[in-house]
Amino acid sequence: MNAVNYDKLMQEELRGAREKRLLLHSCCAPCSSHCLSELSPQIGVTVFYYNPNLDCAEEYEKRKREQLRFLRETGLADFLDCDYAPEDYLTAVRGLEEEKEGGARCAVCFRLRLERTAREAKARGFDYFATTLTVSPLKNAKLINTIGFAVAEETGVKYLPSDFKKRGGYLHSVRLSEEYGLYRQDYCGCAFSKTERAKQKQK
Repeated sequence: MNAVNYDKLMQEELRGAREKRLLLHSCCAPCSSHCLSELSPQIGVTVFYYNPNLDCAEEYEKRKREQLRFLRETGLADFLDCDYAPEDYLTAVRGLEEEKEGGARCAVCFRLRLERTAREAKARGFDYFATTLTVSPLKNAKLINTIGFAVAEETGVKYLPSDFKKRGGYLHSVRLSEEYGLYRQDYCGCAFSKTERAKQKQK
């Protein structure tokens, strides 16, 4: 069975979508940089900053400031903020603290953020919701898209599939981060990924 080409599905969906509106969940400015350069010429985009997984308020605010700066300097999208709500994440992943990075805990985190994005999209009349998460080579695009389609079915809001790392997307995000001097963290954002990253550095 051939693997699904989510990048191709996205391009097909975007044909003729210039007058449509997309609510794009963004984890951070560096990841959003390529995604927005790809999407903004094709559809009206609003960035949705909902990241309760971040390990502390300081990290949350630092990433948010960089996201806002990037949007101000490029004009690629509007911005919709959320309050920092770590209890949302900690409640969702309770019992999964010992899971390995990329496992069941991450799947719960993806669903948490996609569900909130879809609910906001529905409440505010957006045509689609999506996420920047697939730009990372460390994230499972198939898993993220499977969750996205499931959430779309549950909420009644159309999901825009993606695999933003394709066609050099991840490398483009690195170049854009350098060009705009964006703060680029070396861990996903949660306390668990931060601990794992620290262990890798020690090795």
